[in-house]
Amino acid sequence: MSIPESNGKRKAGLGRLRRGPRPPGSVVVAFAFVAVILIVGFFGEPLVREAARQDLTEVSQPPSYEHWLGTDRFGRDVLARMIIGTSTALLGPFLIAGSGLVISALLGITAAYLGGWVDQVIMRWVDFMIALPGLLVTIVVVSVIGGSYGVAIIVLSIFNVQGDIRIIRGAALEQKPLPYIESLQSLGFSKSRIMFRHIVPNVSPLLVADFAIDFSLALVALAGLSFLGLGSEPGSAEWGAMLAENQSIIFSNAAATLGPGFAIVLLAVSVHLIGDWLYDRYSAPARLVS
Repeated sequence: MSIPESNGKRKAGLGRLRRGPRPPGSVVVAFAFVAVILIVGFFGEPLVREAARQDLTEVSQPPSYEHWLGTDRFGRDVLARMIIGTSTALLGPFLIAGSGLVISALLGITAAYLGGWVDQVIMRWVDFMIALPGLLVTIVVVSVIGGSYGVAIIVLSIFNVQGDIRIIRGAALEQKPLPYIESLQSLGFSKSRIMFRHIVPNVSPLLVADFAIDFSLALVALAGLSFLGLGSEPGSAEWGAMLAENQSIIFSNAAATLGPGFAIVLLAVSVHLIGDWLYDRYSAPARLVS
């Protein structure tokens, strides 16, 4: 039995290959930067752990050949600490964005396809959560419970997903009346198979774009919480915490503050650029490679 395809063609999801224009230079640079960050996050920490140790004879030193970004007020190498904090900078936003991708796909497509009371329950919950000031609630919860990085991730994940559900629901509603859905229904395919085997691939470019936006926003939010002394342990090599700690030495070693700040901005912008480019490339009708 043949399975009908979307709009009479094969699915246009990210799993299908097609020729297209090469990415612009800014996206190539973004890919390269993210690749470097991933390599550093996975393999960099064991290589620089010794360099990050405290040395009170090298306090607040400006950049030099030995310390490329100088040292902080405890004599620790700033670049080495940034490398150690890279895995934390990647893990938290990835968990928040990943949970948003999975939950928005499950609830958004379910609400759109089933409709009725299921749609009403899901969307009224979404409306209620959107009405709450997510970041403010996160600050209050983390302050009351304690400055736990895990708690910050959980609370931000809860408040992050609401907008994504609305967006994916809208995209799924556009798919629902298309002929391929009617054909699948007439052939007796189950609702779950139609939703998650056929609708999901056709909204996958939007899911990827949402993931990139969520990652960037989560990175900035977690850094902001750490800057306020929330969500990270005191003295930890977290980029936001390093920003706060190194404010006092900005005139003796500005790189100690600018380094983590630029890392946060560049990573957020790079992921955002990649997500936008992937959406633009794969959301158009696919041109399949024969």
